[in-house]
Amino acid sequence: MAKSFAIFILALFAISMLQIMAVAANGQGGRHYDSKHYGPGTVKSYQCPGKCDTRCSQTQYRKPCLFFCNKCCKKCLCVPPGYYGNKAVCPCYNNWKTKEGGPKCP
Repeated sequence: MAKSFAIFILALFAISMLQIMAVAANGQGGRHYDSKHYGPGTVKSYQCPGKCDTRCSQTQYRKPCLFFCNKCCKKCLCVPPGYYGNKAVCPCYNNWKTKEGGPKCP
């Protein structure tokens, strides 16, 4: 009885480890964005104000966020989804740096 219980616990542990590895391999907790809706060239320049309004809606630095987001959007034709992060779906937006080497786009 104790032997079968130990095997059962080991099996559960192995299954949970496989799930963790699968989620980690997918990136960001299993969350991914398709290139059809996000990525370079997915935004028209006239859509930038609306996309940036959403992106900057939860920051306390709204004016500078909107300024730089619109500037980045017009250059890259892309705004990452969400309020922050997710910049990997838009390489131009992600890789544009300031003179000091920091990120230019919010």
